[in-house]
Amino acid sequence: MGGIALSKSIRVAFCGIITALCTALMFFTSLIPIATYALPALAGVLLVIVVIEMGVSWAWPVYIAASILSLLVAGDKEAAILFVVFFGYYPILKAIFEKITKKYLSYLFKFFVFNISMIVAFFISIRVLGVPQDSFTVFGMYLPWAFLIVGNFAFLLYDYAISTIVVAYYQRFHKLVVKWFKVK
Repeated sequence: MGGIALSKSIRVAFCGIITALCTALMFFTSLIPIATYALPALAGVLLVIVVIEMGVSWAWPVYIAASILSLLVAGDKEAAILFVVFFGYYPILKAIFEKITKKYLSYLFKFFVFNISMIVAFFISIRVLGVPQDSFTVFGMYLPWAFLIVGNFAFLLYDYAISTIVVAYYQRFHKLVVKWFKVK
């Protein structure tokens, strides 16, 4: 947190709160059926706060704990899978990828991770969760690849939105959080 020495108990409590918020959002997938993509994406964005305030090394355990809890409490298991295989860890990887000085390499890695993650999520949904393959059929045409192409455009917007949220958070809230946790 900006060089401020925080006790381990404060860090654990902060990460516990973010884990609980992520889990609560994933729980709401059972109450809001159309939020299969939106709530895991929003839950993942909460990890940005951990990355900014505590660092990447603290964000990974939050992701793991939130993933396990999401698999246990989320009513929409497809949403939980999306959180586990992409939305939960992407904000952490984004922080790492954006340190790459060559932008095209950064985007290459981002799109690679997104596409592999979505293919894995698709197969887990079909093979493990039993989502019927005909749910990917529109007017008699099987379209998972078309959905992936559209998903890449949505991912580009998601990546941009996270960047915007990081800037807004840092400008508006980071100083307040530093002041709140400042140890005297």
